[in-house]
Amino acid sequence: MSTTEKEINQQVRKGSFLQENSKSLLFIAGAIIVLIGIYIWYQNVYLKNRAEEASAKMYKAEQFLGVDSLANKAINGEGGYPGFEKIADEYANTKSANLANLYLGGIYLRKGEYKKAIESLGKYSDTGSPVADPLALGLLGDAYSELKDYKQAITYYKKAADKASNKFTSPLFLKKLGLVYESQKDYKDAADAYNKIKTQYPQSQEAQMIDEYIARAEAQVK
Repeated sequence: MSTTEKEINQQVRKGSFLQENSKSLLFIAGAIIVLIGIYIWYQNVYLKNRAEEASAKMYKAEQFLGVDSLANKAINGEGGYPGFEKIADEYANTKSANLANLYLGGIYLRKGEYKKAIESLGKYSDTGSPVADPLALGLLGDAYSELKDYKQAITYYKKAADKASNKFTSPLFLKKLGLVYESQKDYKDAADAYNKIKTQYPQSQEAQMIDEYIARAEAQVK
């Protein structure tokens, strides 16, 4: 059979396949279009509506947030107003649920429920915020520190200090990092953490008395 005849046969077979399976191919194409439509609706309508609903319900829990005696109401809600736990659970994949997990982590930490704090903070996803993102990591460091898991505490304090370089969160967590190093008798790394505050964040609140911490740590370095 010549090359031309082979090409003709291949084209005939190809055409025959398309004709025999046209219904199946149309079904697949239709299914893809439907799935694309569902995805667009899910992103632009469903999630948007849920996000707006969750945001509208957050304010009452946020009112309870700063008062220790109202911590349980912030967690569980009151009356018809949901607390952070319900918002985080029922409105997953929304910004409000993400923020609720951060709030919960802070509340549980304040209540001394460190494992619950770690669980909630572990559900928090980065938002690009130069304050919230390092704060979530730093609170994880606090929780692990309270549980005396100093290796994990060091890991998270480092991440928090490096996450977004600014004079508010970075020196705060560098100082906590230094204190954990000191508790582990790692005075060299403690001094390094304190010196970063002095050189990189001299205008920060933590820098005002950092020379005392540096001197104390360096005096122990052998």
